[in-house]
Amino acid sequence: MQASRATLRGLDFYYEHSGTGEGRPRLLFVNGTGGDLRQQPRLIDGPLADAFEILAYDQRGLGQTAKPDVPYSMADYADDAAALLDHVGWDRAHVLGVSFGGMVAQELALRHPDRIDRMVLCCTSSGGAGGASYPLHELAKLGPDEYMTRVLELGDTRWASGGEGREPSRFAKIVEFMKKRQAIPDDAEDPERKARGAARQLEARLAHDTWDRLEGIRAPTLLCGGRYDGIARPENMENLASRIPGAELAWFEGGHGFLLEDRSAFARILDFLSAA
Repeated sequence: MQASRATLRGLDFYYEHSGTGEGRPRLLFVNGTGGDLRQQPRLIDGPLADAFEILAYDQRGLGQTAKPDVPYSMADYADDAAALLDHVGWDRAHVLGVSFGGMVAQELALRHPDRIDRMVLCCTSSGGAGGASYPLHELAKLGPDEYMTRVLELGDTRWASGGEGREPSRFAKIVEFMKKRQAIPDDAEDPERKARGAARQLEARLAHDTWDRLEGIRAPTLLCGGRYDGIARPENMENLASRIPGAELAWFEGGHGFLLEDRSAFARILDFLSAA
């Protein structure tokens, strides 16, 4: 991955670009809530890296990108993505959006329909009458350990307290794994500034609503969901599939993090994106 910076729409953005000059199909990856390209493991370092020229970035308010303390909108996030495509000289690309990134991808497909070839939306929601993803802003006041435990419980309904699959030692290991994934080494950024940027993202997420516009999406679309997702619930994914013209819906074993749990998920995504 080649790390770079660019000024897009008046803000400093961090992005990474890989697979250049190899004639591969182009893929824009849009990360989820709190996404930071320094977090490990990264979805873009798996099977996708062998098949695509990949463009990935830290969204406004997150990671190594600028964090202005002003309101953000979902339109801002979509226009940021389009501006990044302009910056690297991509007229069109496939798009893979995960969770919040799937919300951004919906807006991108509606606001800039000529920029997307094929689109994959993972564990996401339309908002509005189609159902919203869990309001994570309600957990903002929890301490780090309690927050992580609660998010994991929500992310996989089998892991709810006392629920099926909640084996204590295994769950504790998952909590530790996720805490390590969220930790950013050698990060000297002001914690309050980071918190403000994350809060601004959650505010925009709360206002996400594409439901009444989904029929305007023209890109061939694959929807991928986890069977036990309590954040972007299965009915939300089904509603998206019913509204986006020609959308395909595929289910995988796992919850909100099914991409890290079910190896068949990436195979399905690669098949879809490789279709003529």
